[in-house]
Amino acid sequence: MTVAVIGITLAVVLAAVTAIATARLERRRTLDVVRSTMGRAGVTTAEEPDDLGSALTALERALEARQGEFEGARSMSELFEGALDGLPQGVLIIGPDGAAVERNAAAVAFVGARHSDALVEAAISELIEGALEGLPDRRELELFGPPRRVLVLDVAPIVTKSGNGAVALINDITEQRRLEAVRRDFVANISHELKTPVGAIGLLAETLLGEDDPEVAARLAGRVQSESLRVGRTIEDLLELSRIETSSVLQPDEVALVEIIGEAVSRIQPAAEQAGIALDASGVDRGVEVRGDARQLTSAVSNLLDNAMKYSDAGSSVEIGARLGDDGRVAISVSDHGIGIPKRDLERVFERFYRVDQGRSRQTGGTGLGLAIVRHVAANHHGTVEVESELGEGSTFTLRIPATSLPDASPSIELEPDR
Repeated sequence: MTVAVIGITLAVVLAAVTAIATARLERRRTLDVVRSTMGRAGVTTAEEPDDLGSALTALERALEARQGEFEGARSMSELFEGALDGLPQGVLIIGPDGAAVERNAAAVAFVGARHSDALVEAAISELIEGALEGLPDRRELELFGPPRRVLVLDVAPIVTKSGNGAVALINDITEQRRLEAVRRDFVANISHELKTPVGAIGLLAETLLGEDDPEVAARLAGRVQSESLRVGRTIEDLLELSRIETSSVLQPDEVALVEIIGEAVSRIQPAAEQAGIALDASGVDRGVEVRGDARQLTSAVSNLLDNAMKYSDAGSSVEIGARLGDDGRVAISVSDHGIGIPKRDLERVFERFYRVDQGRSRQTGGTGLGLAIVRHVAANHHGTVEVESELGEGSTFTLRIPATSLPDASPSIELEPDR
């Protein structure tokens, strides 16, 4: 072997040894980097990996586990945000630096707001300043709108290791206050409605005890009976209204409208004859059916007829109609030719105890609950009730409810002639 060949061979061997040494050194450095990365990521294994392959495998598995944890955390975050957005109250979470960390959809309206909502934003900012110092607080704001609203702001501190944060809760209690007002008015009205006839009964009974004249005694006894009937009607209407308000349609069934109106007419017929008022039901179509509670529907139509009769003069008539409209609903209308309703009162006639003519109501013995009953029956049957009126010309109340069948053309109800 020549010297040249030996030299080339030695050079090749030396290069190979150098390459192997360099590769081992790089693998060792790479392994150290992987181990360092695992340490910074908090990845631990039962035994420290002594080769690059096992180290990379351990790191890959750890990253997959961390990815799962991250996905779980993101899912929980989305769930938390969804829960906050689902709350009717506005929620605002403030970090220790005073910046908003989280706010739900209901609270967004008060950020950068204008008009009355700007007052809410200013009040929240003021309360949060105190909460960041550890002071919880509550404030009630009445906004005159429109629309008019009542808000309650509750702010409390959140204690963290990095300092105090705060959470603000914005609660709209407008409906609650409205219901409280309705309850107070109801108690006041019913107290008056019952106190007046009960007091009259007591006074009449006391007078009757000391009365020797049979004619006067009979007149007083008649007044006692009249006031007793007034109390009884009020209680009956209250029970009916309570039953209808606290239930939806209890016994929904296919109900023939001709039967409903016929039953309602038969209830009112004696009083109408006594008052000299004719009931005309020739406008009722045969064959129309609705799905609903027969008792509630009969009560609604009876109250519409009773209301029309009480505000009509002797010798006039009350017309009842029932026809299927193009919208798939039956329109049950009750029209009178009485005193009519002023425009300012049209929106209030369905309120409990509201009366357009107080004097006439006292004469007729109305309780002021009949139209409120009609309104609730309409709501229970997914329908509506409307009123049109002209002073001195009369009024028409229309109850609209979904129908289930088509009408015949022939009239459905025959009334006995007035006696």
